[in-house]
Amino acid sequence: MAIGQRQLFSNFSRMGQELFSIFKLEKKRLLGFISITIAIILVFQYLELPYGAVQPTVFSGNMTPTLDSTRFQVVDVPSNSETIKNMTFFNQANSTGENAREIVNITKTSEVKDTISSTGFISEPARESGRSLEFGVTDESSTEESTQKSNNGSATDQTGNLGLSIYNNNVSHSLSHLAPPSPTNVSQNITPPMLSNDYDETEFTEDERFKLVGNNSSISSMPKETKGSQIPLLEVTTISEMNELLLQNRASYRSMRPRWSLAVDQELLQTRSEIENAPIINDDVNLYAPLFRNVSRFKRSYELMERTLKVYVYREGAKPIMHSPYLLGIYASEGWFMKQMEASKQFVTKDPKKAHLFYLPFSSRMLEETLYVQNSHSSRNLVQYLKNYVDMIAGKHNFWNRTGGADHFLVACHDWAPKETKKDMARCLRALCNADVKEGFVLGKDVSLPETYVRNAQRPTRNIGGNRVSKRKTLAFFAGGMHGYLRPILLQHWENKDPDMKIFGTLPRSKGNRNYIQYMKSSKYCICAKGYEVNSPRVVEAIFFECVPVIISDNFVPPFFEMLNWESFAVFVLEKDIPNLKSILLSIPQKRYLQMQMMVRKVQQHFLWHRNPVKYDIFHMILHSIWFNRVFTAKAR
Repeated sequence: MAIGQRQLFSNFSRMGQELFSIFKLEKKRLLGFISITIAIILVFQYLELPYGAVQPTVFSGNMTPTLDSTRFQVVDVPSNSETIKNMTFFNQANSTGENAREIVNITKTSEVKDTISSTGFISEPARESGRSLEFGVTDESSTEESTQKSNNGSATDQTGNLGLSIYNNNVSHSLSHLAPPSPTNVSQNITPPMLSNDYDETEFTEDERFKLVGNNSSISSMPKETKGSQIPLLEVTTISEMNELLLQNRASYRSMRPRWSLAVDQELLQTRSEIENAPIINDDVNLYAPLFRNVSRFKRSYELMERTLKVYVYREGAKPIMHSPYLLGIYASEGWFMKQMEASKQFVTKDPKKAHLFYLPFSSRMLEETLYVQNSHSSRNLVQYLKNYVDMIAGKHNFWNRTGGADHFLVACHDWAPKETKKDMARCLRALCNADVKEGFVLGKDVSLPETYVRNAQRPTRNIGGNRVSKRKTLAFFAGGMHGYLRPILLQHWENKDPDMKIFGTLPRSKGNRNYIQYMKSSKYCICAKGYEVNSPRVVEAIFFECVPVIISDNFVPPFFEMLNWESFAVFVLEKDIPNLKSILLSIPQKRYLQMQMMVRKVQQHFLWHRNPVKYDIFHMILHSIWFNRVFTAKAR
């Protein structure tokens, strides 16, 4: 019996050893399998995700993988973001108002390749690579390009609205979605920026563009959401939506509270009250009421500007970037304003304590012409120059520090100006030709500066006017270089397709641009299609030649938007509606067209330069928009 028990015990012992050996073997196999699986996952993610980034979920909640610094460095990375269906929503509490529209969103990252510049900015699809590489490309002169190439709704109290919004905003059709072509689909002849005495045309080659931008369709610019909302702003902001946004900003936006009080603060508050309670007028012989959102408020504000406004112009700054007005070409607006502002005896004061506004007299064109390093595709040194200038002003004077620059203003027409001023001059009142509501332009604070092409500084209004309506036989006209993604689409649908639609590329060279000018003078509608940026001198040219402007530029804020009722004299067509352009124009009744054309003639006085400024001209309108925005954004101590 004892022998049997020992034998049984021995058998159980051997079985236990065998089971233990099998367990150890299986444990090693399991650990090996897990290790191989993790290794495969890491290798897979390294190969599949862009720039070798590892999925953050592999790590603990307190760890974030660091992107390879030799590849790129992302600047101003947004925090607390949530990605939903390839759209990134941001908590507005983590950002400031000025930067709320400048968050960059990356989607479908496995498709993103070679889109990051050495400066850390991320390119956008179907936009010029200059935007993301701190290197802008400028729209050509709409008229000069036809002869030669050189090196170089509801928002109104008293709108007078004639109901044109039915044509400008709400004409909808069943259209195929026109995705902007990638840079490789449009042949470009582009050279580094070289400026002549006439105009600036900055481009670069198709191969260079492809290397800089890549064939990328997965990166888009997303504005920050409204606080407490999960719905971002639409990618396209219509003119009626801009009206609503202007009202919202007017009610909510306020500049920095002054660090100490001055008499001018109370004067601004008193002015605001007087404008808000302006007496009703409808019969001013110099102002046509339907052109304005509220002609009574405009008239009162303008009168108070003439009576009250004082501007201090900083004398610091070296020529040619500072104090050097250039009066020709498509950037002439900033030069003419500088010349007339510095020479003004009515508005300029030598006592900064009496100033309601402080002018930073630099030329964005001369900044680029003087400092841009050819083929560098970087504006770092331009941005640094402006930063040094602001630091010098702030160090020498107390007035910048009193409001953080909120009572300072700049007037800049170059395409690069928004990016050059978006950081160190973000709180300033910025008058910009490149007025893109999706690229940091703040409605109610910033001013859309008219881009005016001037050929003759002695006679800036030469050739003004156009044929009477009965002699305007062409329905619509456009001519220009293939700059940007939109114009090739316009020509694809309309060039040589319809005798009523005179849509061309660059016109043959002719003396005095007679072909181009005659087309504008003899057309009912003049197409103002965006180039590389949203702005184009054609908008003012159309008014100059008394042709109804047809603006095809999504998110473009038209000039003097605070005051003018643009829907009364211009047509706004969404970029996606280009295939139906003719039917949209033909849907406008003849009576309505005649009203618009008459209003174009009435509004013309507000877009003209004169050697000596006259009442209600473009100089006074620019200054008034800056003054008006300051009055309604000023905050009391």
